[in-house]
Amino acid sequence: MVDVYTVKVEEARPETDEKPSAGPVYRCIYARDGLMDLPSHFQSPWDFFSFDGSVCRDTTTRCPSNPMLGRRQRTDLKVGLYEWMTYQEAYDVSIRMGSAMRSRGVNAGDRCGIYGSNCPEWILAMEACNSYAVTYVPLYDTLGPNAVEFIINHAEVSIAFVQDSRIPSVLSCLARCSNLKTIVSFGNVLTTQKKEIEELGASCFSWEEFIQLGDMDLDLPPKKKTDICTIMYTSGTTGEPKGVIIKNEAFMAQVLSIDQILNLTDKMGTEDDVYFSFLPLAHVYDQIMETYCIYKGSSIGFWQGDVRFLMEDVQVLKPTIFCGVPRIYDRVYAGITSKISSGGVLQSTMFQYAYNYKLGYLEKGLPQDKAAPLFDKLVFDKIKQALGGRVRLLLSGAAPLPRHVEEFLRVTFGATMLQGYGLTESCGGCFTAISNVFSMMGTFGVPTTTIEARLESVPEMGYDALSTEARGEICLRGSTLFSGYHKCPDLTEEVLVDGWFHTGDIGEWQPNGAMKIIDRKKNIFKLSQGEYVAVENIENKYLQCPLITSIWVYGNSFESFLVAVVAPERKALEDWAVKHNSTDDFNSLYKNPKARKYILDELNSTGQKHQLRGFEMLKAVHLEPIPFDMERDLITPTFKLKRPQLLKHYKDCIDQLYKEAKA
Repeated sequence: MVDVYTVKVEEARPETDEKPSAGPVYRCIYARDGLMDLPSHFQSPWDFFSFDGSVCRDTTTRCPSNPMLGRRQRTDLKVGLYEWMTYQEAYDVSIRMGSAMRSRGVNAGDRCGIYGSNCPEWILAMEACNSYAVTYVPLYDTLGPNAVEFIINHAEVSIAFVQDSRIPSVLSCLARCSNLKTIVSFGNVLTTQKKEIEELGASCFSWEEFIQLGDMDLDLPPKKKTDICTIMYTSGTTGEPKGVIIKNEAFMAQVLSIDQILNLTDKMGTEDDVYFSFLPLAHVYDQIMETYCIYKGSSIGFWQGDVRFLMEDVQVLKPTIFCGVPRIYDRVYAGITSKISSGGVLQSTMFQYAYNYKLGYLEKGLPQDKAAPLFDKLVFDKIKQALGGRVRLLLSGAAPLPRHVEEFLRVTFGATMLQGYGLTESCGGCFTAISNVFSMMGTFGVPTTTIEARLESVPEMGYDALSTEARGEICLRGSTLFSGYHKCPDLTEEVLVDGWFHTGDIGEWQPNGAMKIIDRKKNIFKLSQGEYVAVENIENKYLQCPLITSIWVYGNSFESFLVAVVAPERKALEDWAVKHNSTDDFNSLYKNPKARKYILDELNSTGQKHQLRGFEMLKAVHLEPIPFDMERDLITPTFKLKRPQLLKHYKDCIDQLYKEAKA
């Protein structure tokens, strides 16, 4: 029997002239049969792993013939079953790729870009970099129209592995990327593309051509824990993307902490496990999970890259480990509940009885497999088939999972459901819920074994880390933190203070030692699909629309799109009424659906002109006849928006906007 405790390891810090107060420092420890266990690899993760090559090398020694990377077979007529590459085959390819990089003048410490959707080639390129101590840099374009060019230049990328369909994107900026000298396609290269790349002073190879340049050179460069594993660019500010530096020590400490937590509280990954890869490998969440699977000798099956066939791929692969984000789980929930509702009164009644029965025993503390085994077999087994029927471990991250969805998954899937919290800067998860601790539902759980956490007061927002209900900015310290922002010492100094990383998220300690996110310190938040929204930047662009005087854009991590409250120019609305022969008086115009659509369309047109991305566009607006004012406490004396007060004032309007937009 394993119990989990969040224990105080350092006292609170009082307020000073330079710093706000901060609460006690907490760390997670485990008690197996009453004996406390402080994770020793908190201080020295490297002692637990022989890392002279790559994770793949060590695993290949143990299980060379186990399937490692799989993709669905393709013919002219259909997409069939999964076809697998073994660990030995994958390791041999990665060594040849690394050797080929060396032949092209890429040495230890140089930067290699990887640009494309999840596929075996992505992992093989990453493993080639790991084997030869080359720092890999994920490239992706969701950070903005010029992000790829910016990252290539900022990280000084000299070689890039690029998916066939992304080569035109690299070509469009190659003339302005002086460091990039070698491009390797995940597949083939068009003759015209090759010629154009060579005319710009770089070389281009197909996947097979590049493999032939290398050999099985096992004279690998030494690898140290202080070497930079990856520079991962992330959004989160109104400026350029930030390059998060993650060293080998932090990356492997995170992988090992997952193994330790699962070992103590559930079941570790095994060579029999199958992982479904569809979350972007350009993000740390999936990279860590896939590296963990490789470390344990598990198999990784990739989706086709088309969301229309996502669930079909799951059904064919039948994974045992499934990592998702709230938006995906919400779709699964909606699909299942819709089928239950359409199944008739008898089926619906039986399901609800079984659901309430099992929920009651889970709330009493019974483990998942003992709460209602008969109903698991008779009622819930069919629901489990939605993800292939074999899932034993469900993980959720990137944004908070709605409580009703988390409860549904815990009750019906017969699998461990873990929700976590993390950032690129913390190398993925830094808090995690614990298996079979039902009281942690609706929270992000306790600190992982490599992290210490505290709350720091935010007086200007009314959050006090020393109160009985401790609330404040979440601050982290530990061996899985990043080492700074690449070439941005000023930004690094802003968030890393006295060894503590200031996350910008406002948290609240729960009585059971779990953490709950309740706010954001800066005006940046995540949508449910994991995209960051720098809301002030977006509002400034929408304000350039001549039809409005003020705007408040709203979104949260439970929703996938933005809505807004807008104060339009009175004359603009009256001109629209005349043009469309509307007889509504001025106050009625604000409620006119056609007038609202007109303002919405003009705002989104302005957004497109200023290159806002799809998730930054508005889905619905409420027209407000009275501009935001100090009398209602909606703005400051310097005309800055008071967002908590705006939400309180317009809460009913916001709820209605989301309801209408989803209808």
